[in-house]
Amino acid sequence: MAEQVDVVVIGMGPGGEHVAGGLAEAGLDVVGVEAELVGGECPYWACVPSKMMIRAGNLLAEARRIPGMAGSARVDADWGPVAARIRDEATDDWDDRVAADRFTGQGGRLVRGRGRLAGPGKVAVGDEVFEARRGIVVATGSKPQIPPVPGLDSVPYWTNRDAIAAKEPPRSLLVLGGGAIGVELSQVYARFGTRVTVIEAMGGLIPAEEPEAGELLAGVLRAEGLTLRTGTGAARVRHDGDAFVLELADGSELTGDQLLVATGRHADFSGLGLDTVGLDPSVRALPTDGWMRVAPGLWALGDVTGHGAFTHVAMYEADIVLREILGRGGPDADYRALPRVTFTDPEVGAVGLTEKQARDKGLRVRTGCSKVPDSARGWIHKAGNEGLVKLVEDADRGVLVGATAVGPMGGEVMYGLAVAVQAEVPVATLRHMIYAYPTFHRGVEDALRALETS
Repeated sequence: MAEQVDVVVIGMGPGGEHVAGGLAEAGLDVVGVEAELVGGECPYWACVPSKMMIRAGNLLAEARRIPGMAGSARVDADWGPVAARIRDEATDDWDDRVAADRFTGQGGRLVRGRGRLAGPGKVAVGDEVFEARRGIVVATGSKPQIPPVPGLDSVPYWTNRDAIAAKEPPRSLLVLGGGAIGVELSQVYARFGTRVTVIEAMGGLIPAEEPEAGELLAGVLRAEGLTLRTGTGAARVRHDGDAFVLELADGSELTGDQLLVATGRHADFSGLGLDTVGLDPSVRALPTDGWMRVAPGLWALGDVTGHGAFTHVAMYEADIVLREILGRGGPDADYRALPRVTFTDPEVGAVGLTEKQARDKGLRVRTGCSKVPDSARGWIHKAGNEGLVKLVEDADRGVLVGATAVGPMGGEVMYGLAVAVQAEVPVATLRHMIYAYPTFHRGVEDALRALETS
């Protein structure tokens, strides 16, 4: 016999935990199902610990910038405090008791195991079956996308989880993938003394973002001693017991003590039972309406929706699901100003459409770009001042549809641009604002001038 409950949430990552806890606090009978750690990827292997690593690497970089500006400095990198902070402060040694207790303290019931749909309104976890009166929420996240490179399945490569949990940095590291995860971790390890080579099959780094951002970042990384191989992919991998040998499509070979595979992430619907509710189990993402509904009584949120593998997207969608199930109303999902940040140094903050995406949508586009070093704050900052601001305008409507801010605190500068894209503030209004002097965000004013003459 199936046990009757109000809501079953499959996957207790940031979004799943948020919606499950909110529903339980509202008095509903909620079961949260999790096969790994409550809290998901973000607090244990992604957002939080990686930013601790990045913060440590940035401190080393800043200390190395002292000569010529503030005297002299000797920098001795030590991975020990980084590993200890991740273990003790971020992950509790990869123990989720605090998160689990938080959910049960809200009135929810946590069931450990892998949940699967077992027909409309039903979820099975092992031998237990739950029938949800209000509905089911699928929030099963994503996992690393491992490319079909010959030999890869038989070597002890790293994913982001291994790179985060490492107790010591390797002497040399091959990084397969030059997207956000790849470049963030590459720069961190390089700053701690690892010899790093990044391999990206596309023509440039962070290929999902503006090419100008990727080119600028590539210059910074090369100046820091990283080797970049773009425009060629991996053809074969082998491991001789001591080192990895990576054969590239252009015929060259690379060797390294460790190999990090950072070629993106994908939702894994195998074993979820989508076919039991009339859905195609081979889909790349679950199609949702503006209220995150997949079907009557079935909602989805987070990575599985295909709207962006970001914690902030999962939390945003969780709020919508929470309002929908509780009947609180509110606006539909709106992704036109979706923000994203690559936490390299310099940071790459972006919102909305890239120039290419805007043109692909058939928009008549104008762009404007300014360089941070050309600004007063960039000139004052001097060392570590690489950056740019790029604006993408829908010329017919006179509003921004996308923007990128690269530079020190680029992710923070991007906030004002996100407001402009979301609220569709006329470019004419932005052009006549007062921009504080001397700030990094004053580069937006320079980019607006460039936009006017494009």
